[in-house]
Order: sequence, then structure tokens, then C-alpha cells
Amino acid sequence: MDAVRRRAWLVVVGALLAAVCAWALAPVALSALGTGGAVATGTEAGRAGRQAERLGVPSPDLLLTVDRPGEGGGTGTVREDVGAVVKTLSRHPAVRAVWSAQTTGNTWLRSKDGRSLLIGVRLRGTDKERKTAAPDVVAAARSAASRARVEPSGEVWTNREIDETIEHDLRRAELTAAPVLFLLLVLAYGSVVAALLPVLVAVTAVGCTLPVLGVLAQWTNVSRVAVSAASAVGLGMAVDYSLFLLARVREEMARGVDRETALTAALRSSGRSVAFSAAAVSTCLATAMVVPVPLLRGLSLAGMVVTVLSALVALLVLPSCLRLLGPRVRAWDPLARWRRTDTGDDSRFWRRTTRTVTARPLLAGGLAVLALVLMAVPFTHARLGLVDERTLPPSASAASAAARVGHEFAVPPEHVLSVVVTGLGARDAAPAYAARLNGLPGVAGVRVERTARSAAAGRGEAAVLLVASAAPPGTAEAEALVRRVREGPAPGAVAVAGRAAEIADSATAVCGALPTCGLLLATGLVVLLGLFTRSPVAPLKAVAVAAVSLGAGLGAMVLLFQDGHGRAVLGDFTAPGALDASTLLFVLFITLALSVDYEVFLLGRIREEYERSRDNRGSIVDGIARTGRLMTSAAAAVAVSTAAMGVSHVALLKLIGIGIALGALVDAVLVRGVLVPAVMAALGPANWWTPHGSRIARRTAVRGMTAHAKEGEG
Repeated sequence: MDAVRRRAWLVVVGALLAAVCAWALAPVALSALGTGGAVATGTEAGRAGRQAERLGVPSPDLLLTVDRPGEGGGTGTVREDVGAVVKTLSRHPAVRAVWSAQTTGNTWLRSKDGRSLLIGVRLRGTDKERKTAAPDVVAAARSAASRARVEPSGEVWTNREIDETIEHDLRRAELTAAPVLFLLLVLAYGSVVAALLPVLVAVTAVGCTLPVLGVLAQWTNVSRVAVSAASAVGLGMAVDYSLFLLARVREEMARGVDRETALTAALRSSGRSVAFSAAAVSTCLATAMVVPVPLLRGLSLAGMVVTVLSALVALLVLPSCLRLLGPRVRAWDPLARWRRTDTGDDSRFWRRTTRTVTARPLLAGGLAVLALVLMAVPFTHARLGLVDERTLPPSASAASAAARVGHEFAVPPEHVLSVVVTGLGARDAAPAYAARLNGLPGVAGVRVERTARSAAAGRGEAAVLLVASAAPPGTAEAEALVRRVREGPAPGAVAVAGRAAEIADSATAVCGALPTCGLLLATGLVVLLGLFTRSPVAPLKAVAVAAVSLGAGLGAMVLLFQDGHGRAVLGDFTAPGALDASTLLFVLFITLALSVDYEVFLLGRIREEYERSRDNRGSIVDGIARTGRLMTSAAAAVAVSTAAMGVSHVALLKLIGIGIALGALVDAVLVRGVLVPAVMAALGPANWWTPHGSRIARRTAVRGMTAHAKEGEG
């Protein structure tokens, strides 16, 4: 026993040292992380934007609105301010290009009343470097035009403000959720000491994840938002793994065995479930790497790393903590006076519910499917978009500045499409082509911005035309205009860039990757769950049920955040009429991962009961009665920690938090509590059918018949 305790001390001390070192390296790791990227890579819009920039027509990633409030009259002084800003920024080391109405002759950069002027700025470097340099560039512009008002907006400034607001709101959400979450953990784990165990697992796993993400950021784009994702996923996995292991230890000890024997039995049963759960969750997140969106890939990497580390800490460190704590793990239970049952005890509520469901499985399952389908109906009109300033509250500086540009300027820069035409004769045909484009529905104006005959033109000649869309990007009208320009006749090869083109191309890239992603996901889950249950039927059932569950969650997201019906409950926010593709997919994959996590533990327990009794309905009832309270507690912990993000001022963060919380609760209560037992009761013994088992059964039957015949002959 002394040797066991020494090994336990070594494991715990080693884990603590690793966590301390990891958290010490956290600032270095965070500095290596970028801003991610919500725009899909490898699209026509991206290639066209780079081509237009090589031809001298870059798109702005920082916009400066210059005016002199309170001064009437003409714009002479404002023109002087703009000239000073352009001259100053043209020498700034972080600025690649800067232009205004004076330098380009583009009247779209002048407001409708002529009192405000826009300056377009293209910054150097990566997304992270541009975001870092933006404040210094804005300060230089304000210094150059000290008497004028200079308001920044644009993609870089918006993303910077979104990141800063998210970091602030996450800290507030954590402080809001912490007391409620800890009370819930004490209720679920049965004592203050036991409630600290998942916190230890989560802190260790998340802390060790940060240096790993810093290393991965050297080869791929990992966003700082991935840290928030790792924290949320790590907490969820830590609660699940710790709760199921601890409950199984207590259950085994209630049968009269000693603590070490109980721990060994728990690791053999629930420990196997933890290992398969981590593999299945990592598989879910790994398939997201197929989608060519950098932000989503970074979030998926973070989720995979923290899931694997959570499983390792739960399987290695948690048992050592239980060995060292011994009976003290039950210490300090402030709810002992009111506690009627213990963690892992049989739940009378879930036993009665499951008996009712399995008695009429077709009726119960049909009602559950009907409820889930009704929840999924709003998803039929879902639209995919990209995150922009509308995810911020209207009072935010980036949002108010962008709203002002949209109101005061006839052609806001985000409405402009850059059309690059290459081929012989493109220069001479540019005016006629501009006239044809100007006649298309939804076009507010066309400018021939640049013509060239150089190597940058690819095939000798090129023209860059700026097309003003009457509709804002992200709308069906703007998407239709992009399609008309690309498909219409032109004097050469046409490539279209601009915000509307980026949104359309990103949505197309995401939708194009989803079939491959779904096939890989289904294949991976069927194989893993098949190995876990040793049956081909249970995995197919699990994948089908998960698909129905996901549809319900996605429908709720569309109803709340795209259509804006959640503002009455979640606070005022702007409903843009579309959902950010990478954020929506991240919520989808995390919800699916939680669904698979609960499925593994539920199937594992039901399988144990079935192997013991060979009674399908009885094993379903006993399995859910034993795990129903655990799954509900785990889902409630995830819901509390993520739903606190609903207090954020950023609609993007609201969507992530509320989406994961709703998905976890719907899956743990309606799906695992009603739909799964109904389907398994309807399938009967077919749940556990295996070809190998059938062969064994046939051989056993033949042997029995042969032996019976011999006895008859005798």
C-alpha cells in the first residue's frame, strides 16, 4: 500500500508541476496565436482580391472617416486634413497602401453631403500583425489631422474590437457562472472536496493545452478564440469524465469492496468509456478540419487537444487523487442535511420515466422525434454569412462608425465588388463592359478603376472595375449580383472580389465540404462505437439519433439569432439575417461531441446490464436509472458554464454559449432520456446483434441438437 501511495504522490506532483510550467508558458503561447480567419481559403474571391492588389487596386482593411464636426461651409479644410493623413500614412511602415477621393478621383469616398471623406488603408503583414498595428496607424492619422475627427472602422478594426470585447465578456461570464457552477458540482459530487476534482482536471488539461496550441500556431493559423473554446470543452469533458469515474467508484464500494478494488473496477468499466469517449469526441472535431475555414480549424484543434488531455488527466491523475484522499473525498458536504441520494445511485425519476417510455416505445419515440423535427424547422431557411461589426452592440465604436458610413455615403466600401478582367483586348473593352455591368439589376454604379498591360495581368492585359451593389453583403440580392457578374458575358476571364463575394464563396466552400465531412464523421463514429459496443446496430442508431438532435439545435440557433427572436430573453443584439458559418459549425461539432460523449457512457452502462441479465428492456431501464442523474448533472454543468456567455454584448459569443447549452440539455434530457430508450426498446435484442455472435449462437444450437439426438439414441 505504501508503494501505491508513493506512486500516487509522484503522479499528482508531476501533474501539478506540468500544470504550473504550462501556465507559466501561457503568455508566450498566447502571443503566438493569431486572429484566425472566418473567410474560407482557396476561393475565387481571395484570388481575385490578390490579383486586384497586384494591379494596384487593393481593398481596404481599415477605413478612416474624416470630418470636422461643428464647422459649416465647404470641405476645403477636410480635404487638407485628408491630404495630411494620406501623406503621413504613406510613410508609415505598417501601411502597404493608402488612398482617398483626392488621390483616386473616386467620388464614392465622399459623403452624400460632402462634409465627410473616407480614407482607405491597406496594412502589411498577417492578420495578427495588422490587428496589432491598427491602433498605431489610427493614432498617426489623428495626429496628422489634429483638428479633425477621425473615426476608424473596417475589418481589422472590427475584429480587434470583437476580440477585446469577447475577452472582457468571457471574464464576466466566468465570474457570473462560477458560484452557480460550483454549487451544482457540490450537489452532483456530494462534497466540496469531490467538487474540486473536476476543477483540478480542467485546470490541468486547459493549462497544458495552451503551450501545445502555441506550438501548433507555428505551422497553422490558430485563433485566440481557440483558448475560449478549449476552456469550454475542457470543463465539459472534465466534469463528465470525473463524474462518471467517481460515481462508479462509489457504486462499487456500496457493494462492499475496498477502495482500491472499487477503483480498479471503475477504471476497467468507466475508464474504458472515458478512453472511447475521448476518441469519439476527437473524431467529431477532427472531421471539421475538412472545412476550409481557418477559424474553424483552429477551434477544432483546440477541442481535440484539450479532450485528449482531459481524458489522460482523468485516467491518470484523478485515480491518484482518490487514492491519496481516501474517505476524505466525501468531506465538507454543505448539502448533507437535504441530500437523499448519492452520486451514481439509482434514480427513481429516470427509472419511472424509462419504464414508461419502453412500455410504449413507438408512441414515446414518435413524440420525441416530432418535437425535435419541429425545433429543426427554422433551419430550412438558414443563411450562412461572415462575422462583421453587427455582432457588436450598436454602441461599440466600430459598429457606430460602420453604421455612420453606411448612412452618410452613397456607396459604402463593403458594397463594392472588385471585378478583374484579364485577356487580350480587356483594356479597350473595359468601358463597354462597364456600361453592360451598369445595366445589371442591383447595380448602383460602376467605375473603371485601372487598366494595365503588364506581367501582373497574367495574359497581357487586364482591367479592374469597381461595381457598387445596391444591396448590402450577405443578402440574397448581393449574392445574386455576384453570380450575374461571374456568369455574364465579358471581354475575358472574370474574377470577382469584395465582401459579398467572400460571403458567397465561403458559404459555397462550407456547403461543398459538408458531404465529405459528414461521410468521414459517420464512418469514424460507426467504427469507434462498433468497437466499443461490439455491435454494428448500436452505432448506426447512435449516428441517426445524433443527426436528429443536431437538427433541433441548429433550428433553435436560426430562430434565436438569425431571425432575432431571442432578443426578448437574451438582451438586445443585432440580428444580421445570417449566421457566421465557422461559429455555427463549431457549435454543431461541439454539440455533436457532447452527444457522442453521453452516448458512449449510456451505451457502455446498458451493455453491461445486458451482458449481466440478457434482458433488453430491463437493461435499458437499469442503465438509464444508473446514468440518468449523472448525464443530467453533467449537461447542467456544461449549460451553466456556457449559458453565462449569454450576458455578453457580442452576438457571436451569445450564439456559442446559448447554442452549446441548449444542445447539451436537449440531448441529455429529451434525446438520451426519451428517444434513445424508445429506439432501443423498439429494436429489442437486435441492438446487440453481431455476425460473430450469430455464428456462435448457430454453432451452440447445432451442438445442442446433436447432443440431444445422441441422448435420444442412447
